[in-house]
Amino acid sequence: MRNEVLILGRDRAFTDMNTFRLDGSRALITAGASGIGRVIAKYLFEAGAKVHICDIDANLLEACSGEFPGIGITVADVSDDNAVDHLFAEIQRNLGGLDILVNNAGIAGPTAAIEDIDPKDWRRCIEVDLTAQFLVARRAVPMLKAKGSGAIINMSSAAGRLGYAFRTPYAAAKWGVIGLTQSLAKELGPYGISVNAILPGIVSGPRMEGVIKARAEQLGMPYQAMEKEYLQKVSLRRMVTADDVAAMVLFLVSPMGRNVSGQSIGVCGNLETL
Repeated sequence: MRNEVLILGRDRAFTDMNTFRLDGSRALITAGASGIGRVIAKYLFEAGAKVHICDIDANLLEACSGEFPGIGITVADVSDDNAVDHLFAEIQRNLGGLDILVNNAGIAGPTAAIEDIDPKDWRRCIEVDLTAQFLVARRAVPMLKAKGSGAIINMSSAAGRLGYAFRTPYAAAKWGVIGLTQSLAKELGPYGISVNAILPGIVSGPRMEGVIKARAEQLGMPYQAMEKEYLQKVSLRRMVTADDVAAMVLFLVSPMGRNVSGQSIGVCGNLETL
């Protein structure tokens, strides 16, 4: 890698993408066809990685295939064991191994008081937000060990350090992700594999709009008032973007982040409470 100067600015995380080149690296991003996952896929793809994404939406996957020539796509619900097995068969066939895993798949889960949550909704949230990360990691790790190095990024949430009233399944799953991350960092470190969790805060986009809308309806408040209340809890008084999250992923999986492991890193503008 060339010896270059990294310039930080108020509006840009970095100015020279060559500092973060991933040429030849093979990356899997789960739920990579939309939202944060799609932006992460874009960053890694443009950094030179060979990218494979999975998602439950075939149409969105096809759109990504058109946008990023050569990207691998698989329709898969990563909370399903058999779907994960099929996904990794395709990765082995198309990439021959793996260097980077971004465990990004997740759902918002129900917004309700604990006594009003349907157990089926609880289980589904835990399955997608936590168990799926286990299912994917157990198949990815042998590939990373075979390479003798690699990086795993597990997507948690600010709810994974603060708790989240009326979003208990989501918060419980995201706390579990942090435990999974710290355990795997210790287990895989001797193999040269870093493992970190990213904890996004209030990320602008349709998913966050849906969360705010559901909470506003529950409390009988206008959407705008609920949004303002959310932002009052952020020290920087603004939402973060999918690009902010993707930039952190790129740093952690690049040579620049090679000695960062076992960390739970907030990308949240310092979200003080939920």
